[in-house]
Parts: sequence; C-alpha cells; structure tokens
Amino acid sequence: MQFFLINFRKITCKVGFNSYIASPKIKFILLKRMNMKKVILSRILMTIAVSLTLVSCGRSGGGSNTDSATGWDINSKDGGFQYNTKFKEQETPPGTVFVEGGTFTMGRVQDDVMHDWNNTPNQQHIQSFYMDETEVTNQNYLMYIDWIKEIYPPEDENFRKIYDGVVPDTLVWRNRLGYNEVMTNNYLRHPGYGQYPVVGVSWIQAVEYANWRSDRVQEMALQREGYLKQDSHLEATADANFNTDTYINTPTQTFGGNEDIIRGGKLKPQLDKEGNEINVFASRQTGVISPKYRLPTEAEWEYAALGLSELRSYNVYRGRKKYPWDGQYTRSGKRKVRGDQLANFKQGKGDYGGIAGWSDDGADITAQVKSYEPNDYGLYDMAGNVAEWVADVYRPIVDDEFNDFNYYRGNVYTKNVLNEDGTVKIVTTDEIVYDTLPNGKVIARDLPGEIATQPVDENETYLRTNFDRSDNRNFRDGDKQSSRLYDEGFDDEVESEETATTTRKMYNSPNHSIEYDSTGTMIREWDKSNKRTSLINDEVRVYKGGSWRDREYWLDPAQRRYFPQNMATDYIGFRCAMSRVGSKSKNKNKTKN
Repeated sequence: MQFFLINFRKITCKVGFNSYIASPKIKFILLKRMNMKKVILSRILMTIAVSLTLVSCGRSGGGSNTDSATGWDINSKDGGFQYNTKFKEQETPPGTVFVEGGTFTMGRVQDDVMHDWNNTPNQQHIQSFYMDETEVTNQNYLMYIDWIKEIYPPEDENFRKIYDGVVPDTLVWRNRLGYNEVMTNNYLRHPGYGQYPVVGVSWIQAVEYANWRSDRVQEMALQREGYLKQDSHLEATADANFNTDTYINTPTQTFGGNEDIIRGGKLKPQLDKEGNEINVFASRQTGVISPKYRLPTEAEWEYAALGLSELRSYNVYRGRKKYPWDGQYTRSGKRKVRGDQLANFKQGKGDYGGIAGWSDDGADITAQVKSYEPNDYGLYDMAGNVAEWVADVYRPIVDDEFNDFNYYRGNVYTKNVLNEDGTVKIVTTDEIVYDTLPNGKVIARDLPGEIATQPVDENETYLRTNFDRSDNRNFRDGDKQSSRLYDEGFDDEVESEETATTTRKMYNSPNHSIEYDSTGTMIREWDKSNKRTSLINDEVRVYKGGSWRDREYWLDPAQRRYFPQNMATDYIGFRCAMSRVGSKSKNKNKTKN
C-alpha cells in the first residue's frame, strides 16, 4: 500500500487527481486518509498556539499587557495603569562604554613602598555601570560654557557669578620659575587643544558639568521620542529651560510652562474612554528617562581602570595587576611598537616626553585623548595624561567591614522643598542662592528651573536602621563620633579650640573663613593655628591615576590621593559615569520558564 501511495503522489503531481482514479472505492479511501492528516495537523498547530499564549501570559514583563498578579489590562486604551512592557535594556549613553560589574580586590596589591597603609587590599563588589571612554575634553567643556553664557548672559549682573563659577581656572598653568603663558592663554579654547583633557576644573565644577550633561542628553532623548518639541533646546532661556528632576516631578513647569514646547512633540497623546489625554509626559515607567551622569566612585574607577576581564579566579577578579595594561612594565613588548611608552607620564627628572625626534610618550604636557591603546574595557588613559576626580570624600581607610557593596563615602541625602500647597518649589531667576567657597570663589547653589532641595530630616530618618542623618561623610571614619565612646548628647561641632574638650583630633584640618562687611567687601581670614594635625576634612576629595606630571609610581590604579574639592590644578581632569539599570550583563540569556 505504501508503494502504491508513493507512486500515486508522483502521478497526480504531474497529471492530476481525477484522471487516474478509476475506482470510486480507492478514491474514497485516499480522500479519507488525507482529511484525517489535515485534522491531525490542525490540532497540532492549535496546541502549539495555545501553549505559546499560556507561556507568554505567564511571564512577568516579557511584553505582556496583562498584569500577572491581578489579570487587569496594562496600557489599555481606556486608561488605567500605563507601563513600558516592551523595554529590553538600557541604551548605552553617548560617549560611554559598558563596564560589567563583579567582585574584585580593591586596594594596593603591589609593594607599599611608602608604608602609609592607605587603601589596603579589601574585597568589593561593583554593580555594572557605564563610563566615559575618554576624559572630558576641552571641546566638551566649552560647549557647557557656551550654553551657560547663552542662557545666563554674564553681561546681566544677576547672572555674572553663574558664568564665573563654571569657567576653568586657566592660571593653574603658571609657574614661578617656568614660562607657561602659552598654555594659560590657549589651552582651554584653542582648537589645537580641543581634543585634550580639560584641566583647571575643581571637583565642584566637574559635578555641575555632569548634572548639566544629564539634562542635555535627557532633553535630546525626549525630543527623539516625541515628548518635546524638536530643537526645543534652541529656545531655552534663563526663565524657561529643561531640568530632568523638574520634568519628572512637575513636567508642566518645565520650560517655564511653555506648552508649545512641552506638548509640541510628534507623539500624539492617547485618549481614555472619557476623552481625557493620557501618556502626555514621559515618566520613569516609560523607560525613556535614564539615570544621571555623575562622577564615578573610587571603587568604580579603580575597578574600571584595572580592566580585569582576563584575570578570573572562579567567580572573583583577584586583581594582581600593576597597570591598566597587562605586564609589569610601562613600555610595549609588541614587536612593531616595542619600547614605546604605554601612557603619558614623567619618566624622570626633567624628562616629560623624551628627546626630540624620538619621543618616549609623544607628549610633554597632556596628550590628545585616544593617543594610547585602551584597556580591556575600551577605556583610554586610565593611567597617565591627567589624574581624575572621583566622587568620594577622602579618608585613609576604606571601611569594608561595614560595607562591601558599591562602596562610597560621601552620601548627603536631600529632599525636594515643597510649597505650602504641596507642589515642589522651582528656583526662579530672582531666587538664585550663591555659596562662597573657602578660597573666595562664588558659585550658584541652584540654577533657575531646578528644584530647590534641603537635607532630609526626622520624617525620613525616624526609626530607620539603614541611615539616621542627612550627612554621612563622617560615618565610621575614626573620629570620636564614630567610636564606641560616642553618646547621643555629644556635639561634634565645637565653638572654639580653647573650650573644646572633645574636639576631633583626627581630622582637625585648617578652618579658613570668608565674611562680608557692611559694604559687601569680602574679608578673607586664613587659619594661622599651629595646632592643626591634618589636612583632611569633609571637603577634600579623592583623585585617582597618574598624570603627565607624575612618576611611574602613581600609575597604579590602586594609588589614591586627595585635594580640596574647591581647588583646581593643571594635572587633574575628570570623566563621567552612569549607573546601569536592569540586568547585570548584556548577554542575551533567555528567560527560564
């Protein structure tokens, strides 16, 4: 019978079915068998379809528009809960590369020739994040200055201090016994130095740049997704501009409430069953609003600089590396470029770049970014060129006994200031508050359009176990307030050195003061006490990595130094980072069912 059916199919394919079926009985049998196969096939397809439907509905997220806990619709055209169920993963931010987190040995793992026990080895875990592939360049920073100058014209007396507060200190290049005026006058603005790392920027200025960059990148993302009017950034003014926090908390007050901009995008709002508009503004649930740019923490910077992706010991990066590159030497061992320096640093006394015609590292001061090979994460100049600010307040000891997850010292928790009607308070051009720094510099605390903030209070800290105050910079740092002798009635703030019986003896750094007299003249008083034992206080920040001014010793990513957060030098720059939300890795692992 099988042989007959095979030949029957061959014949009917060539000539036709009815022409070669003489017997009605055979015809009936064959038709019956064919119909049975069709029924079986259709049942199989139906079973597969039902199974796929049940699997997709059973997954949390996964693109389903039905809530797995209640069965209610998500993203219904009639209204109700709106949520991005199709979100895949965070988009890599402009200018950054992805650094997958992990566990590693932080701290100096080579010889401690200074015997200062600073940054002793300790095991830490870092969450995945994104980091700038290069230092922020002069061109990058000039765009920031240009935006500030355009939005807050320094010709206006009300805005002059805003502009002065963001411009780098170009006088850092001057030396009492050296001729460096060419850098003083040209390094920041001349196109010849456009792709060189910006210097003369304090830690405070670096933080403000990261905040500004966050707003500009987020503004462009909202334009791209159709929430904001195209090229809305070209219409910004001092009274009407974009701030991410303002948009999240009260989007109708962004751009001064200009509806032509905040509702002028290509995205057409939906209407619910009652005719009310929904999905007019982006929220965190849409997935369009990303985390902010910021300075990397010390642990993040060190982890990224080491580039430990090839040094695995089971599930831990043990970190026996001296430099961001492989090997124990600063010169390349590759055949084509053997002997070339792998970073920009000072080789010896009076040797900043080698001799003419055969340069050791190709630079005497800073070098153009991407002049040397990147490390395994794709990050350039994580050793040499310029040292870099990180977010942490400096303390000699990293307290891994208390925390070994995303370690960071410097948390100061704040909250939004609310008006009497419960709405957030937006800073206006008439309410700009300026802070005078210990070195006499004046900076704006908040820019117009931003939300005013204040320290968290008992409403947020009462009966909490994870934090009990706003300012945590001094937590467990070795002073009396951090010791077992601390009592709730102990006041760490003392009125004077003479009357103090419990003064902080570990971090009693000089205390300079700035005051204004009745005429508005600034009076500077620098601390002349000879009883100070430290330069460490809550306003000194860590900087990492060697620079063009440093010897090879400082190229080790574990090395750490500190500098006042309100001061700048010709050898410290910075780069930005951004936290990753969602999965730890970018591997396309399918959800297990």
